[in-house]
Amino acid sequence: MATLRVSGEDLRPEEITALLGASPTYSHTKGDLRVSASGNERRLKFGIWNLSATVTEPEDLNAQVDELLAQLTSDLAVWRELSERYSIDLFCGWFMANSNDGVSIAPGILLALGARGIELDLDIYSPTDD
Repeated sequence: MATLRVSGEDLRPEEITALLGASPTYSHTKGDLRVSASGNERRLKFGIWNLSATVTEPEDLNAQVDELLAQLTSDLAVWRELSERYSIDLFCGWFMANSNDGVSIAPGILLALGARGIELDLDIYSPTDD
């Protein structure tokens, strides 16, 4: 699972959509009301713009990042502006099938993320609760 996230207190999703050239999978602005499944309400404390990649089986992080970046502008000046104003990260959930699974990230992917000021955020899940 790979999701590109842009977040910030004054983030306006429509501005990010215009700058990056793609519609988000999910977005909200600061102050929006969120109601949980249990009916609890809370005001959101910051804005967010998310774009999620297609889930792959087996997981292919490099292909998912390629898919995400292919939808977005390649203009590094736009990315520099965004990274100066907002937090940008690529959230990846890695669900291991075995206790010694691994993932490799291609040098070109790392370079593309770095050039855009995108932080790589990995959550790694063990196949057992031990």
